[in-house]
This record gives sequence, C-alpha cells and structure tokens, in this order.
Amino acid sequence: MQIRDLPFPDPGVPDARSGPRFLLWLGRNQLGGQLKSLAWGLLHFSCIAGLPYMVGVAVEAVLDRSGGRLAFAGALIGLLGVGIAVGDTMLHRTAVTNWITAAARVQQLLARKTAALGSALTRRVAAGEVVAVSTGDVEKIGWFVEALSRFAAAALTVVLVCVGLVVYQPALGAVVAVGIPMLALAVLPLLPRATRRADFQREKAGRATELASDTVAGLRVLRGIGGEELFLDRYRRASQEVRTAAVRSARMWAVISAIQVLMPGLLLIAVVWYGVHLAREGRITVGELVTVYSAIMMLNYPLRHFEEIAMAYSFSRPSAKRAARVLSLSRMAEKPTADAEPGPLGGARPHLPVESVESVETPAGPGGDLYDPATGLLAPAGRLTAVVCGDPDEAGRLAERLGGHPAFEDAVNLPSVRLGDVPLDDVPLDTARTAVLVQDKDPVLLSGTLRTLLDVPRSGAVSPEAALTAAQCADVLDALAQASVDDDPMTAHLTERGRSLSGGQRQRLALARSLVTDPGALVLDEPTSAVDSHTEARVADGIRQLRRGRTTVVLTSSPLLLDRAERVVFLADGEVAAVGEHRELMHSEPRYRAVVTRETDAERVAADAQDPRHARDARREFDSDFTTDFDIEETA
Repeated sequence: MQIRDLPFPDPGVPDARSGPRFLLWLGRNQLGGQLKSLAWGLLHFSCIAGLPYMVGVAVEAVLDRSGGRLAFAGALIGLLGVGIAVGDTMLHRTAVTNWITAAARVQQLLARKTAALGSALTRRVAAGEVVAVSTGDVEKIGWFVEALSRFAAAALTVVLVCVGLVVYQPALGAVVAVGIPMLALAVLPLLPRATRRADFQREKAGRATELASDTVAGLRVLRGIGGEELFLDRYRRASQEVRTAAVRSARMWAVISAIQVLMPGLLLIAVVWYGVHLAREGRITVGELVTVYSAIMMLNYPLRHFEEIAMAYSFSRPSAKRAARVLSLSRMAEKPTADAEPGPLGGARPHLPVESVESVETPAGPGGDLYDPATGLLAPAGRLTAVVCGDPDEAGRLAERLGGHPAFEDAVNLPSVRLGDVPLDDVPLDTARTAVLVQDKDPVLLSGTLRTLLDVPRSGAVSPEAALTAAQCADVLDALAQASVDDDPMTAHLTERGRSLSGGQRQRLALARSLVTDPGALVLDEPTSAVDSHTEARVADGIRQLRRGRTTVVLTSSPLLLDRAERVVFLADGEVAAVGEHRELMHSEPRYRAVVTRETDAERVAADAQDPRHARDARREFDSDFTTDFDIEETA
C-alpha cells in the first residue's frame, strides 16, 4: 500500500477487543510494508555493524604496512557508507509510509464508526474523547507501527553482531554477548511505572480536551450568563494537571534514557579494560581490540531503538485502548430482548450525515407507511403528518427511532420502526439511508460553499433551486451573493457550522439540504423553530407543495405547521392519544390544546372551574383569531 493509494477502498473489520489486539491487527494488515521496512533496516544496521570490522582490518593493515589491504578496507568502508545512506533513506521512507497508512486506516475506521452511530456516539463517548482519539491517539498508534519494523531490524542486528564478535574474538565477544542483553533488559523494571505515568498523562489530556471542546461549543451561552471566567479557570486547572503529569512522565523517561547511556558506557569501560589486559598478554591483537571497541560504540545506535519501542508501546497502548473502545461500540446489545427486531448484523441501520458523502443519484428505497410500534404512530405513505409530543425530549427520541438510528437503550428495549412491511433493521444500510432521512432539531452546516452544502446524495427529482425556494432562502441567497466575489451565492463560503448566518438562516439552509435529497420518507424535528411566523407559514406551504405525494413527518407544536398538515397525531406519555386535523383536535383534546397554546394545567383547570361556558367561548375566540392570523399571513 502506497500513500498515493489512500484512502483504503475498505479499511477492514478491526479486532477491537483490546488495545494490544487492535495494534496486532494493524500490524497484520500492514505485513507487506513491515517486511519492506525490515529489509531496508537490516541493510542499514548491517552496514553500520560492518564498519568496526573494516576499521579493525584497516588498523591491522597499517600495523603490517600492507597498502593493498588498507586500500581494500577503505573501499569496503566506502561501500558500507553507501549502504548506510541508501538503507537509512529507504528505511525512513518505508517506516513513514507505514505510519501514515496506519493512521489513515484508523481514521477511516473512526469515520465509518462515527457515521454508523450518528448522534448515538456522543451519548456513549464524550466528544472530547472522540476528538482525542481521532487526532493525538491516531499519531501515537502510527508511531508504534512505524517503530516496530525499525526495532525488529535493530534487534536482529544486535544478535548478529554479538554472534559475530563471539566468532571473531571469543574472549571479548563473550563479554559483549553477556553484557548486551543486560543492557536491553536493564530498563524493564522501570517500564511499568513509566507506562502508568504515561496513561495518567493521556487521561488528564483527554479530560482537558473534552473540557475545552465543551467550553468552545457553549461559549455563547457562557458569555450570556457571565460564566466564561468560571470555565476558563477550570480549564487552567485542567491544563496545569496535564503539565504536572507530563513532567512526571518525562522524568521517568529521562531516567530510562540516562540508563541507556550509562550502561553501555560501563560495558565499554569493562571491555576496554579487559581487552587491554588481553593485549598485554598477547592473546589478542590491537586490531581486534579496536574492532570490538568500535562494535560496542556502533551498537549504541541500534540499542536506542529498544528505548524507542518501549516508549512507543507505552504511549500507543492507551491510545489503542481508547480507539478500540470507540470502534467496539454498536447500536444493539449482544442479546436483544424478545420483542426487539434486530437486523442481520445485530443492529439498527444508522443514518449517514449528508455532508459526508459525494453527490450521486440514489436508488429508490422501500416504500409504504412509516410505523413505530413503540408509540403506535402511523405516518401514511404520501401524506404530510404532523406529530405533537407532550414531552419535548420524547420528540427527539421519536425522530431518531423513525430514522432507524435510535438511542442504545431504545434499540435494546423497543421494537424496530417499520417502513411498509419491512423493519428498518432488516433494510440494507445503503437502502435505509435513501428510504428515511431525519433532520435533527439542531442541524449542523459544515464549512464550504453553498454548492458543496447541497452536493448530497439525491434522487434527482428535486433541484437545489426548488429546495431553496421551498425553504424560503431568498434572503439567505441575497446575503451570500453580497459576500461572494462573483455575486454567485452558490460559490459563497459558509464558515464552520454556519456561524456567519443567523439561526433562522442556518435552519432554512439545512431544510433545503434535506429537501433536495428527496428521500422516500422525510422526518423533520422542529424545522422552523428559529424563524418568524410569516416566514414559517411560507415554509410550511413550501414543504407541503414540494413534498406532495411523498411521506413527510414533522415533529412540531407550531400552529402554523400543524394547520398545513394533512394529518396530526398527538402523543402523550409515549403513546398515541389522539389523531385528526389540527382544528378538530383543538376542540376535542384539552391536552393537545394545552401543548399547542402553551396553556398550563392550572390555567385550564381554573378557567373550566370558574365558568365552563366562558372557557368554551374563549376557545372559540382563540380559533377565530387563529383563523384570522392565517388569512392575513396567506394574503401576505
């Protein structure tokens, strides 16, 4: 796999049972790249290890006054230098390729899991942890994958050098062969403590990242209530805790580095002292002593990779553990309840945010009535159904269930929503995404041009212009045209989350994006909560006209939208309490009227107790005013 071939056509199915298993899975999937890196590493380190022998030959040639042997040794040293340069260059190239491809694979896996889980992800894992996994943790995992092949080449080189020294000069080679493993194992007792400190540092860093993410996301609210200083003080304390943990971790790694320098120095002193003693006795030559000395000096370089792999594993293990935790998340429990209807993969089919895919014409999905067995809600095919919930939180949960991506608890305990005669859990993933689309109460606009925003999977039956018109985006287009260099609103740049627009403008652009997809069933959760009443009435008409003959469900308590609906369903205590038209329910269902008119229970009971006829007259007066308001808005 080369960098130019990224992204992967299929990143594979990871082994997310634990962090080490996930790292092992990554290594197996990059076996070819690891072998290439190992081969270049062996060339690089072997050439380095060969230099001491050639230096020894050159010293012996000088002592023997042999010009031919000296020239031969010099030529071999030059050739080894070329091998060192080529091996080092290609080792670095292949190792970095392994790093980047491993990081890209993990990022693709995380992106796929995020798209699959949707809004359920942040209910299971903190947003700050997801950010930490997809940024810093990915780099640390890639670091371990990169360092693995270098360590393997260094370890093989050390073994070969020790064997060569024993054969070349048994007396000194035996000392080196015993001392080198002791050097490599000297830091093992310190690694558990270093690992614990590194884990603690990562935990503190993840909490600080989460706090920063939450603070930035809620900055407007914090400024409104004057609480930004409080949260800034919390972040200062969190950042200081990260700094303290990082210093403690760095101290331990400094001790390990010092040992890695001290122990080879002691070994070198011991070998030189013993070698000089042997040379005085005539048991070895000066050239052999120089060769062994040079070999020990050269071994310091590959031995440094033992420390690197220990650091890389210590830092990557908690990162891999967090990544595996995110990748192991699923919608459904391992053993769903008897009345649940899981899909063939054991989970509900998730909804993919429309910003994250290319614009293609999507095939028609399954059709029919949209039915939720948990509440008894039925949205007939081809009709505009409005749903009023007595509990606002229930409206959000219902929208997620209708879209086929319920909360984990609902997915475990509640039966699947049905589209026609087919449970959404049993519909293939790609088909489910085209069959039902849910627009959240707070839709997100990604940065880019307006053309990019509307460049989403769609049937082709609804043009972007028609969707923008139905969503009443004329004023938004005018504002974007003024901000565009060529007066084309489609090329105007939208800032992150559409922060340059008002709340109502963002909401209408998100509605236009949902309308242009033209799904078989469209679920809108409070699509006009941020617009004024006159615009809301026109948006309601636009939705009804553009979606004529298509299944549309609008969760709202707005009288303007409810009056345009062909069918209104009122949910109380999680079940369907009444079905009819808006004006009919206003007269016949007191709880429905209380939700729509924002009438409290105390006010309703007091009015009825004081004079029931007065209450009925007041309701007739409300209906009369309501009708007059509609007439005025329709005339406008």
